[in-house]
Amino acid sequence: MIRVLLVDDHAMLRAGFRTILESQPDIAVVGEAGTGAEAVAAASALLPDVITMDVQMPDMDGIEATRRIVADPAVAAAIAIVTTFDRDDYLHQALDAGAAGFLLKNAGPEDLITAVRALAAGDGMLSPEVTRRVLARFSSAASAPSANTVARGREATAPAPLAEPLTEREAEVLVLLADARSNAEIATALFIGEATVKTHVSRILQKLGARDRVQAVVIAHRRGLA
Repeated sequence: MIRVLLVDDHAMLRAGFRTILESQPDIAVVGEAGTGAEAVAAASALLPDVITMDVQMPDMDGIEATRRIVADPAVAAAIAIVTTFDRDDYLHQALDAGAAGFLLKNAGPEDLITAVRALAAGDGMLSPEVTRRVLARFSSAASAPSANTVARGREATAPAPLAEPLTEREAEVLVLLADARSNAEIATALFIGEATVKTHVSRILQKLGARDRVQAVVIAHRRGLA
């Protein structure tokens, strides 16, 4: 059973999400929160598997709430930002804060259900189009020196080598992750089983020091690995 915490300052929207998710036999909504501060407290108390997080809320926005929840070692929930606004700044801030997905509120019910299941399974929840926007942002940042670098008159330092390099197969899996492929799609592309893909993904996250697949793609792009 996938345990879900719903976070949004509109009770009617939370009720709609609850109805959609609880229509599924493998999903249970274990709690709701109407503010960022309530979300942080509820995540610690309820230990959900997945959290759907609004951005604009009273007392603490969803980005800061995400950051605090991710920083709590007792909470292992995957967080999906669910917002009305298709804004790159929200997307980038959410991923930097540790969110594993990004969903617009105009998405269909099936998209919400699919997103919850994907996050519970450890998959990222970015469409290929959104993934390209994320990578384009980090590519631009990597290609241009920072303001501090210019001021100090020296080049940016390259990232340190990985303590344990990726194997050839892990590198292949990482490239497909960067293309927003699911475990099933990676298994088909590489002619291996899904269980083997999960093992490779787990090892990739460990070696990159990434919390989830989305963060792994960002780190890999920064390092020129994908």
